[in-house]
Amino acid sequence: MGMDVGGESGGSLSSPNVVPLIDILLVLIIIFMVITPLTPKGLDTLVPQPSPNQQQNVELENKTVVVQVANNGKLKINQEDTTWDRLGPRMEEIFKERAEKIAFVKGDNDVMFMDVARAIDIMRGAGIDKIGLITAKLEAGQ
Repeated sequence: MGMDVGGESGGSLSSPNVVPLIDILLVLIIIFMVITPLTPKGLDTLVPQPSPNQQQNVELENKTVVVQVANNGKLKINQEDTTWDRLGPRMEEIFKERAEKIAFVKGDNDVMFMDVARAIDIMRGAGIDKIGLITAKLEAGQ
């Protein structure tokens, strides 16, 4: 540190010498800039290769579960007819061996949301973690 003695007021005036502090900071910045690219950025993964389209579509259809709520109170799990009482046990039976518990609910345009909410509630009770909604626009690809 440096010190100025004297001055216009007759007292002592001290000012710190910051040059060594700036030198230390510059050295630290350079060290951190050199070390930063050496840290790993992620994990190595293997991406599964796609299978032929036919086999992939069949697997996707077998994997996707869609509960359809019709206007007349009828229910379908994919293409299988079911009732409100049978929906919960059937969903438990379908998902008991699956790791991913994802299903979708599709309601007709004239269906009351109360019926869709009831289907979602039954599916949650059956242990399904994620439930998505399918709308007419979503199904048309819009």
